[in-house]
Amino acid sequence: MKAFRCRVCANPLYFENSVCVSCGTALGFSRLEREIVPLEKGQYVDSAGLVWWVCPNLTLSGCTWLTRVQGAQCESCALTRTRPNDADLEGLGLYADTERAKRHLIVELDARGFSFVSREKDPETGLCFDLLSSRGEDVTIGHADGVITIDLAESNDVYREKMRINLGEPYRTMLGHLRHEVGHYMEALHVQGPSLEAARKLFGDDTKDYQAEIDRHYESGPPDGWEADYISSYATMHPYEDFAETFAHYLHITDTVETAWVHRLLYADTDLSAPFRQILTSVWIPLSIGLNQINKSMGKDDLYPFVIPATVMDKLDFVESVAQPA
Repeated sequence: MKAFRCRVCANPLYFENSVCVSCGTALGFSRLEREIVPLEKGQYVDSAGLVWWVCPNLTLSGCTWLTRVQGAQCESCALTRTRPNDADLEGLGLYADTERAKRHLIVELDARGFSFVSREKDPETGLCFDLLSSRGEDVTIGHADGVITIDLAESNDVYREKMRINLGEPYRTMLGHLRHEVGHYMEALHVQGPSLEAARKLFGDDTKDYQAEIDRHYESGPPDGWEADYISSYATMHPYEDFAETFAHYLHITDTVETAWVHRLLYADTDLSAPFRQILTSVWIPLSIGLNQINKSMGKDDLYPFVIPATVMDKLDFVESVAQPA
């Protein structure tokens, strides 16, 4: 995530700021400019003279994004097809946290060049989110034909940590769920033709029966020696899951490296325009080791509890090749 400053007083800002704590200026996020901009009477006029309005969901979910139509949802909020009803106060609280993670996801997809089509523009396979509360129904996190279903309970730290321990996972966050599930969508949208054949050489035959492979995994566990070819045991279930896990880690890595850069945690001469594999080996690996040690200094577990073997480096390279830099 990049660093932001108030255009009025130059005070440092954070991605979710709706008001500058230094000068009191009302703020909104411009997806077009990728900047936090000052508002006057709830609106922003850009350099082309176009008027933008703050999203009406500011109070509901803390959304600060701008929209071209007064009273209409911003592009991020409009991707949410289903949310808790207004009487579900517990669900609405978790919904706000989940929407925050979704906005973060969209910004990094834009920054990395991963384009997508909304459900409004493509009613059959466009991207949308069903954010459901499992308080009253069973909710399975997943992706199907552009629809990403999320269990809002995963925004509850206690519930999510319990699930992480029960499933033996080294890492589990809402942003991680979103990155993984959107990886399924990105594979379906962008991995076609020649790139599909290249993907099959790296990730395996995606025509294998999905349910049968999932059943096999939960009955027998990952294959012996899986650590040499996969980023996680979950990735061993099926080529689709391998791609989605790899996609999520690509975003983990690129976002953290960019954040470290803007906060001057990297050497001043670090070249982030270098080929991704070079960044992976010369920047990410030493950075993640250092961050893991910092976490341990605070008595916490590793920030990035994963090892990246050579085969996974090839897979990460492939994910980057799918992007279309903006």
